Amino acid sequence: MADTKMLDVLIVGAGISGIGMACHLRESCPDKTFALVERRASLGGTWDLFRYPGIRSDSDMFSFGYRFRPWQEPRILSDGGSIREYLAETAREFDVERHIHFGRKTTRAQWSSDQACWTVTTESETNGERERWQCRYLVLGTGYYRYDEGFTPEFPGRAEFKGRFVHPQQWPEDLDYSGKKVVVIGSGATAITLVPAMAEDAAHVTMLQRSPTYILSLPAVDTISSQLQRILPKSWVFRMARERNIGLQRLIYIVCRRYPRLMRKLLLASVRAQVGRDVDMRHFSPDYNPWDQRLCVVPNGDLFKTLRSDRASIVTDEIDCLTENGIRLKSGTLIEADIIVSATGLNMEMLGGIELVKDGERQNPNEHMTYKGVLVEGLPNLAAIFGYTNASWTLKADIAAAYMCRLIRHMDSRGYRSATPRAIDAIAEDRSVMDSLNAGYVKRASAKLPRQGDRLPWRVLNHYRRDRKMLVESPIEDGVLRFDEPGVATGEQNAA
Repeated sequence: MADTKMLDVLIVGAGISGIGMACHLRESCPDKTFALVERRASLGGTWDLFRYPGIRSDSDMFSFGYRFRPWQEPRILSDGGSIREYLAETAREFDVERHIHFGRKTTRAQWSSDQACWTVTTESETNGERERWQCRYLVLGTGYYRYDEGFTPEFPGRAEFKGRFVHPQQWPEDLDYSGKKVVVIGSGATAITLVPAMAEDAAHVTMLQRSPTYILSLPAVDTISSQLQRILPKSWVFRMARERNIGLQRLIYIVCRRYPRLMRKLLLASVRAQVGRDVDMRHFSPDYNPWDQRLCVVPNGDLFKTLRSDRASIVTDEIDCLTENGIRLKSGTLIEADIIVSATGLNMEMLGGIELVKDGERQNPNEHMTYKGVLVEGLPNLAAIFGYTNASWTLKADIAAAYMCRLIRHMDSRGYRSATPRAIDAIAEDRSVMDSLNAGYVKRASAKLPRQGDRLPWRVLNHYRRDRKMLVESPIEDGVLRFDEPGVATGEQNAA
């Protein structure tokens, strides 16, 4: 094992959350030493992993970009390559890139109250060599799903299928679908992106869904911002667009939750106007309310245009089994396929699957609540940067990183060694931090996720304005976050 590396802050993950945290450190805590450990060979996280055709953002780029480095293009939904480049440029601009250590999987993190630090173990993805890192603060920017593999149901007869069977999370570089019959199983953001992208070259693409999803069409380009650029500085224009879209996102979410029948009518009417008379609306009429699951968006109605053509079609049914040449449905219909794409979702994995140990005792995420949606109950100096599920991920990641920098500066000014959220009066409820969504991947993993409490600051708000006030403006010391006394080890204080 290599020599132990000593740092103030160790960040796990070099995706949106990790890069953002590092940039905040550079700006707000320039005297702190830090490093990022990233399992993959390049930065980008989700946007480096997913390489399927047509991959793009599923939220507008003005709120998806960092607050400290606004998105500078009029495209509302951007492609994966542009997002990777945006992240890389941000890392270079803030001198973060040289602090990233690639090809290292984080396996274990141990907190010592006597030393008031974390000891983190990583393994090389190439030769298995182990490294140890010691840090005062550990920040996990690992997202919420397992990178190794996506979720694929057990389809009867899969072994009989003679064509290619792929999952978008592990897209084969050599997959040639030109002139082929393709079936995309799924109805979420990945499926509605794949169908129009693959239909350009495939003989035909069938979108096979068990149940429909609400889909909203957005303009591909923000024409208002494009026009304003002619008379106003570019930086002003895109900052205004960001603030406007944050408000619009929140408004749409609130109206969906308060007036679900009205929003259902509006959303379905919009789809009906775009798909035309030849497409059955039952394929777009979910049996749940808007925003019980994440709302899917398409640029310029590209999915609807594709379905109006003879290049693609949509089928709502359940799978009976796979056959040699395709899929037999429970209705008895056979869909021929050369390629089957299982866009069937994710396997969730909290805190990157890292084994957490506190003073020799293993910690399970589902036995803890989250404090202000950032820190973890009972675990000192540990943050998990977790974005929004009802808005752009980066909005929450930004203010969570800003809060961590505030906390670090506050502890330095008072000589504190550790900060630990303590649930004195709050009670953990039987709700996970993601239970605002009714998606299948959330239901499958709900019991393994951190809990929510019966009151603030243990509830997840999913509300940017309120979260910003709580994380960026409210006092650090609130009686819930417990600090050790200067010069006194946390273990000694807890025993007192």
